[in-house]
Amino acid sequence: MIATYLPLVPQLILITAGILVMLLEPFTAPGRKGRLGQMAVIASALAAYSLGFQWNSTPRTLFHGMFIVDNFTMFFQWLFLVITAIAALVSIRFNQREEIERGEYYALLLFACSGMSLMAASGDLILTFLAIEILSIATYVLAGFKRSDAHSNESALKYFLLGSFATAFLLYGIALIYGTSGSTNYQVIRDVGTLPGQVQVTAVAGLVLLLVGFGFKAALVPFHAWAPDVYQGAPTPVTAFMTVGPKAAAFAALLRILAQALPAMADDWTRLLWAVSILTMTLGNVVAVLQTDLKRMLAYSAIAHAGYLLIGVVTNTGNGFGAVLFYLVVYTVMNLGALTIVLSLSRQGDKRVNLEDYAGLSRSAPFIAASLSVFLISLAGIPLTGGFLGKFYLFSAAVEAGYIGLAVIGVLNSVVSVYYYFRVMVVMYMREAADNALPPEPISPPVLAIIAIGVAGILWLGVYPADILNLASNSALTLK
Repeated sequence: MIATYLPLVPQLILITAGILVMLLEPFTAPGRKGRLGQMAVIASALAAYSLGFQWNSTPRTLFHGMFIVDNFTMFFQWLFLVITAIAALVSIRFNQREEIERGEYYALLLFACSGMSLMAASGDLILTFLAIEILSIATYVLAGFKRSDAHSNESALKYFLLGSFATAFLLYGIALIYGTSGSTNYQVIRDVGTLPGQVQVTAVAGLVLLLVGFGFKAALVPFHAWAPDVYQGAPTPVTAFMTVGPKAAAFAALLRILAQALPAMADDWTRLLWAVSILTMTLGNVVAVLQTDLKRMLAYSAIAHAGYLLIGVVTNTGNGFGAVLFYLVVYTVMNLGALTIVLSLSRQGDKRVNLEDYAGLSRSAPFIAASLSVFLISLAGIPLTGGFLGKFYLFSAAVEAGYIGLAVIGVLNSVVSVYYYFRVMVVMYMREAADNALPPEPISPPVLAIIAIGVAGILWLGVYPADILNLASNSALTLK
């Protein structure tokens, strides 16, 4: 009996730790709230350790098919736990500096991680909806955690209002799919969809509404309008968390639904996502060229990368899905690394986030400038970095599936992105700092370690990607 419910242990650890953090918060002295952040890191590590006993176990379901236990679930749970641990660790010093050191911050991160994990494990539309709401409520609060900052309040309000509309679309989509199939279980929906004449207009409408809901979470065009303002106004560690965690969770849930519940409608969703992919990566890259605020530039960059990820989804092949999982790992490392540097250099109030603030950084902080350069080069997809191989596998999968035009458009968009990524490097290395420019603040050893590990990881994935690629490919095979 205990072994049957072992897959729930990571969820129980996260939820228990989140509740414990909230209970201890009133009894933790000001200035020591960082210990609650350390608790969140430890809880994430314990949850990740418990997953090791379940890898490569026989795929099965719990609670009448609602919770799926397979390598796909384990892969994403590991990814979410790493993201949460890093976000909590880099937030400790930031929250002290910004005077927002409150324990509920770390509890919200743990609850958000639980919601993301449930999205990847869900085998039922009802559980998927509940998981999205757990994640959404936590991130709504995190986005506005700087209560005295008008920009943070604005970002939270925009995110909440637009998120509520997206939730309504998602619920309508679930209702239409249920009306067509008579169930919200993925396997039942799949079985009904394979019967002759069962793909009806209502099912297509439900599919479109589902894509609207997931398009909002993944910041896909034309449902991206919230992302730049929210990412810019939110505390920078929250921005780092939101650009990778919820986006990866949205793709995990989307892959599950499309591959395991709606394969009979593949012709419909591949055509829709083909167009959305082109719009997303093109708009993201073109508008990013115009940005001088680094957080806003990376926000549009995140939109563009969502377009790249859709290429793998459109292929509807094992190789394409495996490439999506691999790219999500690479994207997590390089985006978290870049934003960790931005938050470390931003000073109190997130004031030093403009492009000109990075002038002369190569002389005042050579290691930080070099590390940021590595992350930007990888985001641009330059060879010998993980970003290059991630895009290579995505574009190769598209060519193998016959989407040559889509791959070409992806390559052209990558060329456009080189301009705004390299522009930051030009400012760091080829421009002198202003006479009144303040030197960078000292960066704590844990954050420096995260940056160094991120640089090493990006270079390692660019030269020797076999281990992570095989892990991603084996996890994606459970979808087909």
